[in-house]
Amino acid sequence: MSTIRRRLRSLLVALLAVAGAALAYGFVAAGERSVPAPLASYGATLEQGAYLARAGNCQTCHTQEGGEPFAGGLPFHTPFGVLYSTNITPDAATGIGSWSFTDFHASMKHGVRPDGSHLYPAFPYSDFARLTDADIAALWLYLQTLAPVNQSVPDNALDFPYNQRALLAGWKALFHDDATFEPDPAQSDAWNRGAYLVEAAGHCGACHTPRNALGAERETLAFTGGSYLDRVRFGYYRRWSGVNLTSDVTGLAAWSEEDIVDYLRDGISGNAVVHGPMREVVLNSTSQLSDGDLQAMAVYLKSLPANAQPPGPRPGAATVAAGELVYTVHCGSCHLPSGEGDGVLGVSLLGNPIVQAADPASLLNVILYGPHLPPRLVVGRSAMKMFGKRLSDTDIAAVASYVREEFGNGAGGVTPEQVKRQR
Repeated sequence: MSTIRRRLRSLLVALLAVAGAALAYGFVAAGERSVPAPLASYGATLEQGAYLARAGNCQTCHTQEGGEPFAGGLPFHTPFGVLYSTNITPDAATGIGSWSFTDFHASMKHGVRPDGSHLYPAFPYSDFARLTDADIAALWLYLQTLAPVNQSVPDNALDFPYNQRALLAGWKALFHDDATFEPDPAQSDAWNRGAYLVEAAGHCGACHTPRNALGAERETLAFTGGSYLDRVRFGYYRRWSGVNLTSDVTGLAAWSEEDIVDYLRDGISGNAVVHGPMREVVLNSTSQLSDGDLQAMAVYLKSLPANAQPPGPRPGAATVAAGELVYTVHCGSCHLPSGEGDGVLGVSLLGNPIVQAADPASLLNVILYGPHLPPRLVVGRSAMKMFGKRLSDTDIAAVASYVREEFGNGAGGVTPEQVKRQR
């Protein structure tokens, strides 16, 4: 175990012990949890619940590859170990068939199971807590209509002390806010709807915000890009980087509202083509939302003030020169010497959020493994080769550094060691 990891673990234990002690002395009490009104009082509908399930991308996270929808078992690889998503079909033995609406409400608002034990925040209840009780009721009604699937999920494989659920009481005391979303009267209806979808139902910050040593989102850097583990081609799990969604030049500054709508609806815009983990978000969630809601999300995202994480050290002149040579030979025919892309085979690299992400992991994954595109977009764009076996770590680091330095970008260099970690 590295020195850094030992220090982070010690910090986690210490902070959670303090928070747990505070909890024990009554600073946070289970009795303070909100209790919903009777289910029938909300006037919730199945159609509303089905739509919310799509907005929350529930199927993607609760369906393992080749498995039954919503039956759980999808692994989440985290710095603390492996977690598996739960079965949320109404099977009484292995799913949530024995739960009441109050039980479900408590899981969404407070991150607890019916027996009172804590849920791990890989289930983003800190975002879902912001949903209105009426929307939680609608989602509950919809889940009750799913076909029950009798399927147990594997036990979590977390390191000590992260496998001690009781410590999550301390984590919640530090980081969990169960307040429902409140519209801002100073903003438009579209802005408020977009904020609700982005911040609550869509839980976009879960992947697009960096996290601290305790696994909580760093609020001062909200939506400036996050890092997480997910699959690349061939089933390997590697780091990915969620891009900056603020109006910074490293984020969506060059994107119009129409660009954002096109990307969320179709997976393609004048600025980018969806790939990697985001493909499931588009396929199973945003592509199935109304144009009005997509426009609202775009309005909200474009309103986020510019913010960014510090760039890494700039690459040296020799690295940039070496990267330019690799780019000219292997990349320039599709992305053009100017980096503007030919509009068919190569996307623009100018101000590209993936290229400029604080963590270059997603860029490196594209270079190493090729873009992982939705089936309907695999046409000419699938011609991009996987360069993992064609180029050395040094060459890939050089060309990644080059595109992050040129074309109006300024994201910092990439080292061969970073490339090696992505292989």
